Order: sequence, then structure tokens, then C-alpha cells
Amino acid sequence: MDLEKIAGLVKIIEDSSLKEFSYREGEVKITMSKLEHPPIVAAGVPSMPAMGIAPAAAPVQVKSEEGEEESLFITSPIVGTFYSAAAPDVPAFVRVGDRVKEGQTVCILEAMKLMNEIQCEYDCEIEAVLVSNEQKVEYGQPLFRVKKI
Repeated sequence: MDLEKIAGLVKIIEDSSLKEFSYREGEVKITMSKLEHPPIVAAGVPSMPAMGIAPAAAPVQVKSEEGEEESLFITSPIVGTFYSAAAPDVPAFVRVGDRVKEGQTVCILEAMKLMNEIQCEYDCEIEAVLVSNEQKVEYGQPLFRVKKI
């Protein structure tokens, strides 16, 4: 079976409501399943994906044609899925108006099943959150508009 067929099957399964799928071609058998919730381990505590530390979010400054400072952004250092909080039932790391200290976690980006804490490189105030929770983000995409303090 070639990689294009496998990639096509993965795409079909991701876009469908199927929870499990098996396919056999000759002696090759492929089984795929979706996890709706994290698996439960002994003692009833859900297991969490590994946490990693991504490179700090580099500040990007946009200037007007006159050279005046216009906006400062915290951008995504990796491609992944944006999460504003560590879990669905806890408050967001930061909200509009919050003052953030250097090294403080501002969000989590999931990439390849690893949860990467994104930390700010300088003291600032959050002016706007530019992406929504669980949104896919690209490398260099602005996540927050900030004002240095």
C-alpha cells in the first residue's frame, strides 16, 4: 500500500464521525481509531499528553510608514493547535488587559501530540487575543497583540 492511499484514509477518517476503522489489503492491515477523551489510568486520573517547552514566543513589532511604533505581537514559534488554558475547565492563561511578566506562560500550542507552553519574553499587557481556542495556527502567526510595559 502506498503512502498516498494511507494519507487519503487518514483524511477520510479525520473528517468522518467514525471512531474506529480497519482496512486490509493483502497481508497489510491498517487499524485507525479516534480518542474522544484521554485514556483513564488506574486511580481514575486521566492521563495527559507530555508537556514540552517550545521556543519562547518572539515579539514582532509592526511600524507605520512614519516610523512610529504601531503594534507589538506575540507570534507562534511553531505550527500547532492553540489552547488558551491548560484544560477546558480552568481559566485562560491570559485575558485582554492582563499584565504578563517575562517567562509567564500565555498559551499552549499542541504539535504532534506534545503540549508546548508558550512563554512571553518580556513584561507586557495583553491588548487583544487574535486566535480562538483550539484554532490551528501557523509558524509566525500573531497570537496576541501586546503593549510593552
